[in-house]
Amino acid sequence: MDTIASFFSFITTPVSWVIVQFHTVYGAIFGDDTGWAWGLSIVSLVILIRICLIPLFVKQIKATRAMQTLQPEMKKIQERYKNDKQRQSEEMMKLYKETGTNPLSSCLPILAQSPFFFALYHVLNSIANNDTIGSINQSLLDSAQKAHIFGAPLAAKFTDSGADVAALDASLTTVRIVTAVMIVMMSASQFYTQRQLMTKNVDTTVKTPFMQQQKMLMYVFPIMFAVFGINFPVGVLVYWLTTNVWTMGQQMYVIRNNPTPGSKAQAAYLERLYKHVTHHGKTRGRGERAIVKAIVAKGRDRNEFERKFINGLNKAGLTAQADGNVVKGEAQAVSQTEDGTPTSAAAPKRQQPKRQSKSQRQSGAPKAAGEGPSLIKSDEPEDAKPSAAAKKTGGTRSKAQSGQRKGPQRPKSPSKK
Repeated sequence: MDTIASFFSFITTPVSWVIVQFHTVYGAIFGDDTGWAWGLSIVSLVILIRICLIPLFVKQIKATRAMQTLQPEMKKIQERYKNDKQRQSEEMMKLYKETGTNPLSSCLPILAQSPFFFALYHVLNSIANNDTIGSINQSLLDSAQKAHIFGAPLAAKFTDSGADVAALDASLTTVRIVTAVMIVMMSASQFYTQRQLMTKNVDTTVKTPFMQQQKMLMYVFPIMFAVFGINFPVGVLVYWLTTNVWTMGQQMYVIRNNPTPGSKAQAAYLERLYKHVTHHGKTRGRGERAIVKAIVAKGRDRNEFERKFINGLNKAGLTAQADGNVVKGEAQAVSQTEDGTPTSAAAPKRQQPKRQSKSQRQSGAPKAAGEGPSLIKSDEPEDAKPSAAAKKTGGTRSKAQSGQRKGPQRPKSPSKK
């Protein structure tokens, strides 16, 4: 670990300087040698680092959304090569390369803060070994060694011996209880964060290698924190517990307000959005309009939650627009049907001609206005001369006999004697 920490030694001076600045502020409030002053300095360092990492987090969200748009293509690849796992993986990697997406983009925030983590570890390890480092001089070193967080020294570790803990003016039992509780909380927060991502914010209809990797990390990371946590100083445990809580809260906010399409989180979000829109008759804010706009643009590609949302709006007399707004009444704008086909509510319906009764057809009654030409033949005079065709066939009868067809009859075959 010392080799890895020394590799990031170029950042230990900025990290130690930031801690000293925060300690100056909190020391004036709680006292220079208190655990509150040093502990809050570490927490403030975490918050500052995570604020600086927000652009990377935004990039992570965009990469995640890009992965979600590829899910239909991924599903086709899975169905096409379901019996050939190797070819399936090759086609997936080819798809990632063509679209410029990276399934490992979710690890960017962790990788970006790794230098700060190792720099802080190196600073606290130097404090435990009574060595000055960066901006921490001898007076600050003595103050940090006196600082206790819930009775445990800032530089104490779970694996320290009784003599090492006694040198820091603390009890071995207290140190191990505090560090054990912090390790359990750190591992539990990491597990909950990953589980929340896998159970609420993932479209389970598409199985990808990325999902399998996330599922593996859900169990691997907490075990890693538990194993390596016994060698972390109390100050590093404070740092990592704080960053886990920040990540958990940040992810809960994203899942609630910008969920993955097809996930359980989207179903809950659309249900809340439906209740609000039907109550107020409109969408609120840019985020809601962006969600509705994306659903309308999908057309036939909507999932079951999105179709249920659109159908619910239509039943409530509301119409989702292409710009993300929702208006009342079907005749105010062009809406979309469930399958995505645009239909104009204001278009007039085609009028069907009214069918005449049998007596009207026989009497030759005129049709109503707007109807087509009458199919009833006009009355002819009774003394009209038969046509030339009728003369050749011997004429036609004025009235057809009952049970006999009109027109020329087929001659009967001579009966056999």
